Amino acid sequence: MGALASWIGREERASDRLGAPLAHRWLATFDLPPRDKGHLPQGIHWCLCVPETATARIGPDGHPLRDGDPASFLPPVPAPRRMWAGSALTFLAPVAIGAAIERISRIEAIEQKLGASGGLTFVTLRQETLADGTPAVIEQQTLVYRDPPQPGSPPMPPVLSAALFDESGWDAVERITPGLPLLFRYSALTFNTHRIHYDADYVREVELYRGPVVHGPLTASLLLQLAAQAFGENRLKRFTFRGTSPAVAGEELVLAMRGPADAIVLGAFAADGRQVMKAEAAS
Repeated sequence: MGALASWIGREERASDRLGAPLAHRWLATFDLPPRDKGHLPQGIHWCLCVPETATARIGPDGHPLRDGDPASFLPPVPAPRRMWAGSALTFLAPVAIGAAIERISRIEAIEQKLGASGGLTFVTLRQETLADGTPAVIEQQTLVYRDPPQPGSPPMPPVLSAALFDESGWDAVERITPGLPLLFRYSALTFNTHRIHYDADYVREVELYRGPVVHGPLTASLLLQLAAQAFGENRLKRFTFRGTSPAVAGEELVLAMRGPADAIVLGAFAADGRQVMKAEAAS
């Protein structure tokens, strides 16, 4: 931990522009009506200021190498498997098409823990996204790095059971089957080359998942859109989510929501009711 601790407080700045072509591609990815001006829905910030790392500097997890290079932003965590554990977001202002974007990222904490499957390293980032100089989104993002699965470990997540998701108690339920084209498009939008999202053989033989895994922020974006249908676009002030189990491409994903505008509960579930993501929001 001593070597990793020196990365706490490290900052990185990136700039971008939400141009019309990116806006069109993002809207098309989510089957939303096209627009040439105005604000985009919440969740677009995850596709801005993405790392523009040279291909030679990409690690096996599809993200920039963590080899201790002094120029690197993320710490040299040796565990190879990276997951986006969750985020807590504050939405301050919507982001308009054409806006100049700046992102300031800071490493706030690094924690090492021992879990049932081995060592875990949690890296907490604070990211502030500004649009035309105005703070738009503040996000506390938690990444977790873990050891590879032991040989012979059963594939994750468990095979779907005969149970069915129980819709009772939810105000709104939407069902979607995220296929590989959706995952490929979202990987392209975020410049994410991790094979876990598109290479079925790699996923099953190396990562030991049952199939390509749906991106965490993709699932979170779908939940944001479910909330927007009920409460209006760009109305949320706060949104937190935590991944609880992998969602597999080609399998039904159930999006559910309940509660009043100031205490919204959201969740993503597999068809048999296994929870994939927990989320809360307020407008």
